[in-house]
Amino acid sequence: MPASQYPVRADCPTCGDPMHVTRLECDACGTAVEGNFFLHSISRLPTDSVSFLESFIRNKGVIKDIEVDLGISYPTVKARLDDVVKQLGFAEQRGKLRPSQEREERRSILERLSAGTISAETAAQLMATLNEGSKS
Repeated sequence: MPASQYPVRADCPTCGDPMHVTRLECDACGTAVEGNFFLHSISRLPTDSVSFLESFIRNKGVIKDIEVDLGISYPTVKARLDDVVKQLGFAEQRGKLRPSQEREERRSILERLSAGTISAETAAQLMATLNEGSKS
């Protein structure tokens, strides 16, 4: 990045409200486009969160490699990932299972039914509860 270029701030340094880009210019030929351009939610992340995401992508999500890359522990990697998820507005919805968790729970219910540790009626009730949770 040339010395005269600086990262775009996503939030106003005066009031904290979101900012937008109004001009884009090509360094090679000087072509410019003016308008009102939005900044993606990733560009609104603090610098340390962007650095964490770059490491996450560079290491293809392998936590052990991220630990080495950033010199942080497993719990710190998990905490930083949770922070970025929240900063991007993807906060966990309480009571709602992720698709992988729901699949595992369904598999567990069917295994218990197959082993005879629960009745068909109980299995049906548990499956219905899962279905209700995935709709909210």
